[in-house]
Amino acid sequence: MELNYRQYSESGSPVLVLHGLFGSLSNWGWHCKQLAQQYAVYGVDLRNHGDSPHSDQLDYQVMAEDVRQLIIRLGLKSCCIVGHSMGGKVAMQLALRFPDLVDKLVIVDIAPVSYPEDADGHMNVLAAMDAVKLSEIKSRTQAEATLEDYISQEALRKFVLTNLVRSKEGLFEWRLDKDSIRKNYANLRAELLSTMNFSKPVLFVKGSLSPYIKPEHETQIKELFPAASAKLIMAAGHWLHAEQPQALQKILLKFLSS
Repeated sequence: MELNYRQYSESGSPVLVLHGLFGSLSNWGWHCKQLAQQYAVYGVDLRNHGDSPHSDQLDYQVMAEDVRQLIIRLGLKSCCIVGHSMGGKVAMQLALRFPDLVDKLVIVDIAPVSYPEDADGHMNVLAAMDAVKLSEIKSRTQAEATLEDYISQEALRKFVLTNLVRSKEGLFEWRLDKDSIRKNYANLRAELLSTMNFSKPVLFVKGSLSPYIKPEHETQIKELFPAASAKLIMAAGHWLHAEQPQALQKILLKFLSS
């Protein structure tokens, strides 16, 4: 699958940025632009997200293969990867399967473990999107009014609405593949399995208010990524790239340049 991407710069070592579930490369646009001052940065839309193609297949093996093909298509010998949440798991899977393609990893607020079913309300987000009557709404404000019945947090509603676009015919549509995400949700919650480890530098960045990386995950992290280190960003939850962008950017630059 040929993933959609945006190249932010051409000079410097290559860095790929992978978004999380329900996201797109645009969600990391500010960080990509900042990193682009020193690195050749590529923002990537993962399959079933953004402007990348849709598929009934959705798991970390096929998503890692998508990114591998993109790296080859870009003519890169290797690169560093920054991945948030689902994108972090894709990055980890890629590094475990194709370690020669990856120089360093930054994994933002996710661990290579299995997570409880819908502990973070993803199914509720899908239900909210399903409730929006696309053929009837005339504005994004109307769509948000429907989402509000399901999603109380304004920031999350705005994030979901980044997926609402107009078709060529001028009608509203969701650009991500809701059906495939729902069908394959168990795959997205699954732990990463590998008989190999990735011995190069890996940085795990956790939001202090987020439950995604826990002390009990350390053993599994170290088994797969023996050179892993960690940083904590205070007063930030799972969306730490949006909540504490300056703090995260400082951490990214320090790690990538070391």
